[in-house]
Amino acid sequence: MPEYLSPGVYIEEIERGPKPIEGVATSTAAFLGETQRGPQTPTLVTSYNEYLRLFGDIYGPDKYMPYAVKMFFDNGGRRCYIARIAAADAATATIDIAGLTVTALGPGSEYHKVWIRVGPGSTKDKNGNPVGFRVRIDYWANAADVPPDAASIPAGKPPTISEDFNDLSVDPTSTSYFEKRINNGNSSLVELVPADPAAGVTLPTSDSDAQLPSVSDGSGVTAADYEVDDPDPSRRKGLAALDLDAFRAVAVVHAPGAAYDAAQKVVTHCENNRFRFAVVDALPHQANATSIDARAQVDDTQYGAFYYPWIWISDPRSGARKLVPPGGAVCGIYALTDNNRGVFKAPANETIAGAIDLEYDINQRVQDTLNPAGVNVIRRFPGRGIRVWGARTLSSDPLWKYVSVRRLFIFLEASIYNSTQWVVFEPNNQQLWARVKQTITLFLRTQWREGALFGAKEEEAFSVAVGRETMTEDDILNGRLIVEIGVAPVRPAEFVVFRVFQKTQEAKS
Repeated sequence: MPEYLSPGVYIEEIERGPKPIEGVATSTAAFLGETQRGPQTPTLVTSYNEYLRLFGDIYGPDKYMPYAVKMFFDNGGRRCYIARIAAADAATATIDIAGLTVTALGPGSEYHKVWIRVGPGSTKDKNGNPVGFRVRIDYWANAADVPPDAASIPAGKPPTISEDFNDLSVDPTSTSYFEKRINNGNSSLVELVPADPAAGVTLPTSDSDAQLPSVSDGSGVTAADYEVDDPDPSRRKGLAALDLDAFRAVAVVHAPGAAYDAAQKVVTHCENNRFRFAVVDALPHQANATSIDARAQVDDTQYGAFYYPWIWISDPRSGARKLVPPGGAVCGIYALTDNNRGVFKAPANETIAGAIDLEYDINQRVQDTLNPAGVNVIRRFPGRGIRVWGARTLSSDPLWKYVSVRRLFIFLEASIYNSTQWVVFEPNNQQLWARVKQTITLFLRTQWREGALFGAKEEEAFSVAVGRETMTEDDILNGRLIVEIGVAPVRPAEFVVFRVFQKTQEAKS
């Protein structure tokens, strides 16, 4: 209670009524896989060009991450996190130059194509002395274009990426301190720290240059590399890193073209998280579609969906036909549907932008065997293009067989969970019960009016109960507040049946 110790007028702000529940984002995806270069910390990208800057171009015949990201953005995706996967024994290039330790942003031999040049800054003080120093970082995607020495850089092939940080300070309190200007993602190639932290860094008086050394790419990526846990959060990789609170916005997780053992890790991650959904690619070259048993490859789960077949696209680098997994485009369609209609709309019957052909054409008879088994097919329809023609999860439970139903509940549960944290440690009494009920009711009413819930009347669409009917005296004494929420989700019109009969002309009297 406030204290009133002297006469006067007091104005107080109090809270009454429900607190708003903000719907969580459902269209942010996370992609896990090998990339040409880049950090292993999950990194947000909002365009394909940003992906190219941070993680490199297309490389290798079976490296599908660049294609998946491009298809994601081409099909309506807006935001995704890239979790680079590298072999556990891959080394990270590092070198000392001019009192600085330069370290590549990620492991692998690709950073051997980087040259570092350090010298005096271009701005002079009144005595003609440089006020800071300059760091230039150059990278060539083509190994044949990498110059043999720094003197050859100006006359050689232009670098693919050129970063120039001028007038850097060696004073840690300065806003131009080199670690503030270069590290934390400001450079897409390297990070710099003092070689001797105790001694610090002195301003260089002459130019120095060095090429990052060649290091090993390791012995190859395995399923274990998709989830590297560590007590130190900064050392976590892949799925373990995505568990951190900084990445709680991720709603869809996909490993492009991954083997089934790695895809199983993605599915398990989503099951444990409860607020995420996995997109799983079928393997390529499975001509006998009827032999595909999705639930034998990954767990029978309501937190994932399986897509077949692979699709042909035009390679953005060469223009040639390229066979790629469908998951990247599917994740983009998830985002497109969520943003245009809502998470309650099945992400299907949408054209795949950029698809020019299918690895295998699927007809209705083949889909008749795949659909009940939880395999979502991609089909070509004359005059209507190539479309996603399935919206089922991998669950054999009829209650959770539709992607839209499972993702709607994820949306509702995550939104209520995030927006009701204020309830913890509040007095567990009738006033709190009424406020919580009103808060959740207003949120569900909005969802019903938008078409997410089934029912002609509000009481048919949802129910919220809290109080003596949901809690025993033991619950109250032990600090438990129990709210029971009933929701009637809309389900997709998967089977559209028009019954047509012949009506005879009745005789007129």
